[in-house]
Amino acid sequence: MKASAFVYPWDVNGDPAAGEFIAGLGVRQATLASAYHSTRALTPRHPGHRIVTAEHAAVLYAPEEARWAGRRLRPYTAGAWAPGDAYGQAAEALADAGLEVHTWVVLAHNSRLGAEFPDTSVVNAYGDRYPWAPCVARPETREYLVDLAVEAAVRPGARGTELESLGWYGIAHLHAHDKTGGVGLGDAGQYLMSLCFCGTCREGYGAQGLDADELAAVVRAALEPLWRGAPDDGGWAAVEKILGEPTATATRAWRDGIARTLQEAAVTAVRAAAPEGFQVLLHADPVTHHVGANPGVDPAHILSVADGVVVPCAGGPDLLAPFAAQGREDAVLAANLPVVSGMGGSPGTLVADAARAAELGATELRLYHAGLASDGDLEAVREALADLG
Repeated sequence: MKASAFVYPWDVNGDPAAGEFIAGLGVRQATLASAYHSTRALTPRHPGHRIVTAEHAAVLYAPEEARWAGRRLRPYTAGAWAPGDAYGQAAEALADAGLEVHTWVVLAHNSRLGAEFPDTSVVNAYGDRYPWAPCVARPETREYLVDLAVEAAVRPGARGTELESLGWYGIAHLHAHDKTGGVGLGDAGQYLMSLCFCGTCREGYGAQGLDADELAAVVRAALEPLWRGAPDDGGWAAVEKILGEPTATATRAWRDGIARTLQEAAVTAVRAAAPEGFQVLLHADPVTHHVGANPGVDPAHILSVADGVVVPCAGGPDLLAPFAAQGREDAVLAANLPVVSGMGGSPGTLVADAARAAELGATELRLYHAGLASDGDLEAVREALADLG
């Protein structure tokens, strides 16, 4: 199977050996970040630094002024961690090493946007705003995200793109110094705490026959036992039990429709701007009510829209099966396997993990993350990819 490694521009720029090193792992593709959220990243092999702090979400190239002039919402440029056209510089080095380069675009995950424009953020049932999570129902936000997808995806020389967080984001964030793990929120709690009650969503619930104030009160009451330590039974059945099946279905109808139309609009716009043969994949979860970097999608729908999906497999490859069940022989089903042992990855079991993923329908592999992994982890990757042929 074709394998690709995720890479940041700062893993490559300033390190003349980086391109050949990554190609030497046995991957054929590099999935290179062109728009990314804030992060603090280790660079264990770079000759010039060991820690990179990306202070805010940014595009890692110079945005087109004509596209964004006069608009309230526009992408932020990076600081010293990725100056100028950092993406383009890294992409050239990777291509010179013989790698096919695809863009990696993070969309609905932007803490600086929410801090500067609070009205863009998801608002939970308690009235708390999530500045990291733009509400994808808001028309201005949707327009911004579609245009960002086009600009960040279709970079010079790129052969394709992988669009991350193209859908609902919620309470989960991986925020700096995060202190939200004291109460275990399972699947149902995550959904309830991720329901948005901004003005746009309140109107949307109304169109589904729901009173937004009553819905928020029901959600708060449903969450109260969890704050006291009651177990979260998890799953959509638990949400239906808590909210009642008609109410739960109505919230899902509003949110699923918003996510589907955003995904359709973004993929259509990217394809219109891209050269022929440009591949468009979405990071996706087959459970439509899930939120986050791999937002929930309907497998049949998304494979009729995009060229395929990148599926999180940190907990095993089972999420691949619903996509494979669609029988789309032309679709890319990429299993995203973590290979950084210090972050819970298992490079030593990559051969077995890849084989199991293939059994469940995977056609390609994604390896997270070539820049973050230790030399030992990457030697295990190199050996595994050689064994896989």
